[in-house]
Amino acid sequence: MTLSLLQTKFTLIQGDGNDKLSVLPASTTGSLSSIITTSVASSEPDRGDLRDGGVGGGGDDDEHNVVATAAGGGKCAGGGGGGPGGHGREIKQEKWWETTLQISIPFFIAGIGTIGAGIILGRVEARCALDSEIALINFITSRWKVFHHVTELFILVPALLGLKGNLDMCLASRLSTQSNLGNMSSTREIIHMIVGNIALVQVQATVAAFIVSLFAMGVGAAMNGRFLFDHAMLLTASSMFTATSSCFVLDFVLVAVILLSNKFKMNPDNLATPLAASIGDVVSISLLSFIASLLFEHLDTHLWITFVVVACYFILLPFWVFLVFRNKYTRPVLTTGWVPVLSALFISGLGGLVLDKAVEVFKGFVVFQPIINGIGGNLVSVQASKISTMLHQSSIIGIIPPHAKIFEMPWKALFKGVPYAKTARILILMSIPGQVLFIFVADYIHMSESTIGAPFVLSYMLVSLIQVMLLLYIAHIIIHAMWKWKIDPDNSAIPYLTALGDLLGSSLLALAFLFLQSIGHAYGETIEEFGSAIATTMSFSPVDIDLSKNFAPKLA
Repeated sequence: MTLSLLQTKFTLIQGDGNDKLSVLPASTTGSLSSIITTSVASSEPDRGDLRDGGVGGGGDDDEHNVVATAAGGGKCAGGGGGGPGGHGREIKQEKWWETTLQISIPFFIAGIGTIGAGIILGRVEARCALDSEIALINFITSRWKVFHHVTELFILVPALLGLKGNLDMCLASRLSTQSNLGNMSSTREIIHMIVGNIALVQVQATVAAFIVSLFAMGVGAAMNGRFLFDHAMLLTASSMFTATSSCFVLDFVLVAVILLSNKFKMNPDNLATPLAASIGDVVSISLLSFIASLLFEHLDTHLWITFVVVACYFILLPFWVFLVFRNKYTRPVLTTGWVPVLSALFISGLGGLVLDKAVEVFKGFVVFQPIINGIGGNLVSVQASKISTMLHQSSIIGIIPPHAKIFEMPWKALFKGVPYAKTARILILMSIPGQVLFIFVADYIHMSESTIGAPFVLSYMLVSLIQVMLLLYIAHIIIHAMWKWKIDPDNSAIPYLTALGDLLGSSLLALAFLFLQSIGHAYGETIEEFGSAIATTMSFSPVDIDLSKNFAPKLA
């Protein structure tokens, strides 16, 4: 690149002793703003000495020194103020308790949602001696007749949930970065950013929902051996309506959260991304059920309504594309943001296959699978958003800043050694009491009493910790690799990470259930074994034992 293209400005900060020249100016990338600065120190070959000396000593001191240097670079470069015409403001240094408090709010909100999802699936499993997908169909069809007649809708559900979460969490990450860069101080810039990002999500949701509906049609036709045109139109209309409407509603909620965070001096990276994951599922399922039922009631007599719905979204698509192309904040994303979203749908599908097989073998698996997957995805989305923000603040895209590298030792990336390690420690430690609380609550509600013991708790906690630490370490590698390859992680990292969270969570939980089964402590069998033992002792059949009345035998 030429100097005119980079618009490069150097800030040299003289270190003490053997410290090298280090520069970490607060800046943005070309894809998000016209301000582009660079770092002289990033070209130094010996970054290990630099981390030990000037820009990092380890742990919290690493973050303090990096933040101070970055802030200083921004000031010396001439400016304050933020926005496209100025330089980034001073990078705020968070106290550990501030980070913990801000993350814990959406973390526990998300936990309640995942417990609810697990309980619903667990109740369905308890009522039907069938696999979870058929049981879920029976559960829902008792309320929404359309799911019984158009079973391809069940293919849409996981795809739409994953699509919605990825699009909205990427929007939250992008806007959180802009807030931390100080680009949300001007009302005009805020409106420009919001309009561009909402238009971008509408474009992505419309196109991706149409592709997902085509996939559901193909799978449904292969499974059922027939193709019904009216059902295909209902699928397309329902998919596009659900994806675009849920994203539109949730985007405004996220914008409000980010603006309030900015106003009250909180870090939106800690709040927005997990909040997007925690409340979006309910909105999506409700909208899909509503529109599919409404269209199905009039399908025989008013099929033309589905044509009108689909046509309206395709007519609106050029308008959204026009808004995105005219917006400097979102223009580059329109051509680069498709591969991560569609790839994440495929990875999540692999996790669905693991779930489908596991529920056939392990009783109670569906109660805890949404918890481990949801919590892991929410925690790693926070870390991904924060790492991406710091990269935007401390370097230019394509250059790894001197305080980090792509492949760090796991200890340095997760506990002490790089600036992001402090947040990783908080997330790992927060997951321990949170997961314990969630599994005890889920078990108590599902079984009407506490049935899990030490083997289950220890096994579950081991696999959940492995999942969280793997996701956090993979996040470090993926985000820095994307940055090196000039891919904005705000637009690409979170879809991969949340999809990997689903795959890792389901696979590791299946291993935990397999281990518990091998040692004779399978979940959900304690009460049944106790009843069988009493029945054998008293010469009664287990069927004749009423466990709800102090195990008193029934009289014939």
